[in-house]
Amino acid sequence: MTGFPLEAIEKAPLAELRKLQLQRLQWSLHHAYEHVPHTRKKFEQAGVKPEDCRTLADLPKFPFTTKADLRETYPFGMFAVPMDKIVRIHASSGTTGKPTVVGYTAKDIDTWTQVMARSIRAARSTDGTVALPTTTWTSSSSPIARAVTSSISTTATSLPSAPRR
Repeated sequence: MTGFPLEAIEKAPLAELRKLQLQRLQWSLHHAYEHVPHTRKKFEQAGVKPEDCRTLADLPKFPFTTKADLRETYPFGMFAVPMDKIVRIHASSGTTGKPTVVGYTAKDIDTWTQVMARSIRAARSTDGTVALPTTTWTSSSSPIARAVTSSISTTATSLPSAPRR
């Protein structure tokens, strides 16, 4: 089996990985607090501010976003970026209540693409591996579907050809 080179962070010492996780968590908490009034209100109700997150162990102090939050702020109240930065919206059908809406930026889709490519590699994808996307967003018009398909294609074409059976 031909492998793919690991990214630097995948080979990093645990302390370095934890440091990166903390930096990203702190950024996310601060960004949501500053840009989503509903999140700010929930933080205030819980008695926390973003700077209260000093270690990863502090995460349980912070309220999590729930489906009820998404429904309460329907349709776009949980978006932490301006609408002109949103390139894709996914919404539930609302069969069990008010629909839930999630917006994605171009960077979100790029991040998802990278996550899928890394997941495919972690699953030991080899030349000849066949992937069949089966989720509801596999329409060819979906940027996320195209991104994942692109990741699969890039992964597959990076591998040497396998003998035909």
